[in-house]
Amino acid sequence: MNSKKILIGLSFVLLCFAPQITKAQSIDLGIKAGANFAKLSDASGLSNRTGLTAGAFGAVRFNMFSVQAELLYSEQGAESEFGDIELSYVQVPVLAKIHFLRLFNVQVGPQFGFLTDDNLPSGSAKDADFSLVTGVGAHLGSFRIDARYNFGLTKTMSEIDGIGDVKSKNKYFSLALGYSFL
Repeated sequence: MNSKKILIGLSFVLLCFAPQITKAQSIDLGIKAGANFAKLSDASGLSNRTGLTAGAFGAVRFNMFSVQAELLYSEQGAESEFGDIELSYVQVPVLAKIHFLRLFNVQVGPQFGFLTDDNLPSGSAKDADFSLVTGVGAHLGSFRIDARYNFGLTKTMSEIDGIGDVKSKNKYFSLALGYSFL
């Protein structure tokens, strides 16, 4: 993982939203943790792998609309009878949220992932992952609940010796519980 890329990405996100933060009606900062139910697309013989997701979030809200950025650690991959494929990422989703009934929200946005660890042959896992996130959530006082689906848009792996070109993409369902400090 290249920490310089992560720092540049986070700085870009903060700079994009800095002018809007001063006009925001409310700011939301907190932590979250949950589970991923991951699989690799277009790969036969693989089943879901359950992994951890945890990190921090920050959001600015303008009436019924908010923008939320997160910094998450995420375990993904798949399971098979020949051994598990374990992929760990630091992810930065940037989500637009539309709130309704003062409790619920609908979320959509891009997610940038940076590979931190894998159990694949050296050089076969791609260093970066880009996906589209969509989901629903609820605000229950200081608590946050999210249910999301992540559609991988980039190939997860390059050619693997003996297998050839692998066209699999990350896809997973995520459930998380968060706590807001503000």
